[in-house]
Amino acid sequence: MILQALNEYYQRKTRLPDSNLAPPGFEHKPIPFLVVLTADGHFAGLDDTREGEGKKKIAKSYLVPQTVKRSSGVAANLLWDHSGYVFGVDDKGKPERAREQHLAFVEAIRSRFAASNDAGIQAVLSFLERGSFEKVFLHSSWPEILETGANLTFRLEGDSGPICERPAVAAALSTKDDVDSDKTSLCLVSGDEDVIERLHPSVKGVWGAQSSGANIVSFNLDAFSSYGKSQGENAPVGKRAVFSYTTALNHLLAKDSRQRIQVGDASTVFWAATPGHPMEEVFPGLFSEPPKDNPDLGTAAVAALLSAPKTGAGSFEADDTRFYVLGLAPNAARIAVRFWHVKTVGELAVNIRRHFDDLRIVHAPHESETLSLFRLLVATAMLGKSENIPPNLGGDVMRSVIEGLPYPQTLLSGAIRRIRAEHEVTYPRASIIKACLNRQSGKEELKVSLDENNTNTAYRLGRLFAVLERIQERANPGINATIRDRYYGAASGTPVTVLPTLLKLKNHHLAKLDNKGEVINYERALGQIMNGITDFPAQLNLQDQGRFAIGYYHQRQAFFTKSESTIKGE
Repeated sequence: MILQALNEYYQRKTRLPDSNLAPPGFEHKPIPFLVVLTADGHFAGLDDTREGEGKKKIAKSYLVPQTVKRSSGVAANLLWDHSGYVFGVDDKGKPERAREQHLAFVEAIRSRFAASNDAGIQAVLSFLERGSFEKVFLHSSWPEILETGANLTFRLEGDSGPICERPAVAAALSTKDDVDSDKTSLCLVSGDEDVIERLHPSVKGVWGAQSSGANIVSFNLDAFSSYGKSQGENAPVGKRAVFSYTTALNHLLAKDSRQRIQVGDASTVFWAATPGHPMEEVFPGLFSEPPKDNPDLGTAAVAALLSAPKTGAGSFEADDTRFYVLGLAPNAARIAVRFWHVKTVGELAVNIRRHFDDLRIVHAPHESETLSLFRLLVATAMLGKSENIPPNLGGDVMRSVIEGLPYPQTLLSGAIRRIRAEHEVTYPRASIIKACLNRQSGKEELKVSLDENNTNTAYRLGRLFAVLERIQERANPGINATIRDRYYGAASGTPVTVLPTLLKLKNHHLAKLDNKGEVINYERALGQIMNGITDFPAQLNLQDQGRFAIGYYHQRQAFFTKSESTIKGE
């Protein structure tokens, strides 16, 4: 299903007039240096295509023949490669191997373009067969080319682009003869007869995977094979389909792609069955953190989606266009599929709105109304560092959002664990706990803001703790550490061990307040909260610790929200 969807995406995308996907047999490749040749095959100079400064220089990408699959042997790319193949020279101390690579490079061009009269091809062959590279080696850029192992290709003097992009090259590759390949078979992806690809090209751009790329489909041990078949024959996919799905996936995973986000350890790509669908613009703003230099990126799109039921515009609810979400994570030399979701745009829009409704909770005016998935995950990570997010958590939460399922228990426990460790109920953590508990119970057990009618003991104990802390703060202005810093963990886990002591301590704090009206209001608030609580529990389970946290958070927010404050006369 995944490969079929990617194959279909490639086919649809390439039919568009402005498609930037590589045609069959080609790929987009950063090429730092172009070897400029005259029409008679003499060296005319070196073009440095890189832009930027120092180590941040970025090479320009060109359309070149597709990378060959290499292991430990010699296999030359067509018309482009590193200096060992192009000139037979490298800095690895293996001159014989470099010479072998160069001969393979020349032979690949000669055999592929034997019948070509193209001026660019003839110039390259003349230059390589002449073998006079001294002027290249004396060029000022040559030491850097050797040191970095930069890729090179050729440009004919007077042309604006490399020889790889000339029509004669495209024509030669489109008429490639496969008679020397294995016999054709039924392709499992397209359903057509095709030559089965033995080794699939590498997929690049998956965060944490090898820089040279990794494979989704591969069979590198006998244990993975069956019925005497080898390599790709065990999952027969035709050459055309293999090229289509790998090209589409590499396009979606590219650094400048607007259709990829990072979800935990999963590099996540997404696309609609209709290229350019508006949901492709909205989706990243829902789940990824905007860049620091553009914090408003995606905010308008997200706000429009969430308000659609009220405005009647852009709701997507009647849109039955298919939408695909694919999460990939590194697994040694392979790529693991972390998650794969297929929904209609309408179903996705409904579930996304429900997700943000579940997260909605009172917060400070300066804090964002919508919390990205990244911010939620980081709120549960030790030290607030993304590298400490559990590997599977991002994918599990993504599944809950897209499918409309209860959130994973690990999300709830992660938020509560960080609160106990850091003694701070932050806005993202409170949102997580509220959403998790409400979905588990199947009803709106916890409201957006303070709910004085909520009789749950754990929720009321959280409110009680917040009031006791507030009394302490009012009695000791500028205090550095409050009861939260010393007793939050015990109060939320084993209330009976600390809350009786804190209730006695509050009498000392109230005695220090000069405003007797304020004292009366605090006493009234404590009485209202304690109404119905006959005894303090010996222990609170995980869910009740969450209710305690929300009660505490709601009450604290109420103190600083004038219109909702339950304590008058402060």
